[in-house]
Amino acid sequence: MGALGYSVVDYLLALPITLLVLFALGILVIDLMLPPERKSLNAVTALFGVAFSAAAIWNPLRPGILSFLADRRLTGHPAMLGTMVVDHITIYFWYLFLAGTAIAILISVRYLETEHENHGEYYALLLLSVAGMMCMAAGFDIVLIFIGLELMAISTYVLVGFLRRDRRSNEAALKYLLLGAFSSGIFAYGLSLLYGLSGSTSLAIINQELGKRILDPQYRPVAIIALVTTITGLLFKIAAIPFHQWAPDAYEGAPTSITGFMSVAVKAAGWIMLLRILLWGLFPMRAIWGPLIVFVSIATMTGANFAALTQTNTKRLLAYSSIAHVGYMLLAMVVLSTAEVPSQPLLDAFKGILIYLLVYTFMNIGAFGVIASLRHRNIAGDDLDDLNGLYLRAPVEAVLMLVFMLSLAGIPPLAGFWGKYFIFLSLIESQHYALAALGVLYSVFGLYYYLKIANAMFMRQPEKGEEKLPVSFAMRVALGITALATIYIGVMPNRFIEIVNWSLGIASQANVARLVR
Repeated sequence: MGALGYSVVDYLLALPITLLVLFALGILVIDLMLPPERKSLNAVTALFGVAFSAAAIWNPLRPGILSFLADRRLTGHPAMLGTMVVDHITIYFWYLFLAGTAIAILISVRYLETEHENHGEYYALLLLSVAGMMCMAAGFDIVLIFIGLELMAISTYVLVGFLRRDRRSNEAALKYLLLGAFSSGIFAYGLSLLYGLSGSTSLAIINQELGKRILDPQYRPVAIIALVTTITGLLFKIAAIPFHQWAPDAYEGAPTSITGFMSVAVKAAGWIMLLRILLWGLFPMRAIWGPLIVFVSIATMTGANFAALTQTNTKRLLAYSSIAHVGYMLLAMVVLSTAEVPSQPLLDAFKGILIYLLVYTFMNIGAFGVIASLRHRNIAGDDLDDLNGLYLRAPVEAVLMLVFMLSLAGIPPLAGFWGKYFIFLSLIESQHYALAALGVLYSVFGLYYYLKIANAMFMRQPEKGEEKLPVSFAMRVALGITALATIYIGVMPNRFIEIVNWSLGIASQANVARLVR
């Protein structure tokens, strides 16, 4: 045992987070020694940080390095005095965060040079944000989850306003900061009530105590207030209506590379926090939060899809699209609040959320990558009119954008189809036929505004001339990875479905275990 009662295992399980923090601090030091024309080397250092963190996730869990963990790996291993648990879902989300971050870094290199904002602190804040996300994913203690949330949020506030000479970026950062701080205060109040009810900050003990006290008239009103305030903070972080006001402005004003990063990694972090707290901590109250989720899900799908119809700014359109996808995923939470444990509908609903977040990571950040690639000279790339005639100026990017749009709409055989498929399947299996029909209806409805983008790219004439748009090597790599993943997962989903099954502990095939570990 080491200092403060921590063992070698604790430090090894926390090593991926530690490495990200060390690389973030290293970038700040290295940046001081780099001349202005070599600032892009900070992106290389950040990519090394992501790679080392990914390797650290894999190595401590390999048989032979810590073989005595083998018997505990399926249910997760507690670390840091039980405040964090490294289980299959933790590993799944850690890799998801790192994949989204690596692609965001590749998109950022040329974009920051074009905006004349190529500073080392940008990449340092990215890595610190991911460190916070990892704490949220592994957190089994509400204090650690909240610390991770604030580390992620504060880093993201600064990144949204990173274009210091852009008024929209400054305004978006201020709005995001004020609304984020307000929601964090409400969330912290809810967590404090949960601590008062249970006498502990551990999700396991909170679950046990709520199970005992939820039927007690003396404690029930306080428990309901704790639930409502906690779930308000959670819904804000995933941008569900009516707590979505920050998303369109933040997406529009932020650097496009950060908009893509927020739409996948930050959103995935919000979802694992929601799953951890509602399913591991507040599960005894699912009869209460279930109906709330039904209302929020319907409101989110309705409001976001209708708002997206009138948007002329591409980033705002994709922001409302992102909010609509939250509504679809919340349908799976409705199933999780009503299905028997264990049951096939419950597993399919959980599987749907995890697959949705996986495919969304690639197709959505790919779409923002195409928008970022348009930022050249006097072309901003943000407005829908900037996409006019894109096929004549950048045919490869136009085709890739079409692939991403069709995938976001859920058109087979692209990856987006499988996320919706398992969610709608779980709704039908659990006899939520009306919600399933509504979800399918809004999916078809959403196809209209995705095809608006396709119409601008292929059917209209360019307003800026027909000169070819240069695309950097790093951007080509990022777009290639996202497009390949979007198509490959859609056409051959079995391996990825097996990985999701592994993360849920319902499949332990040796080949999948080797791939993910």
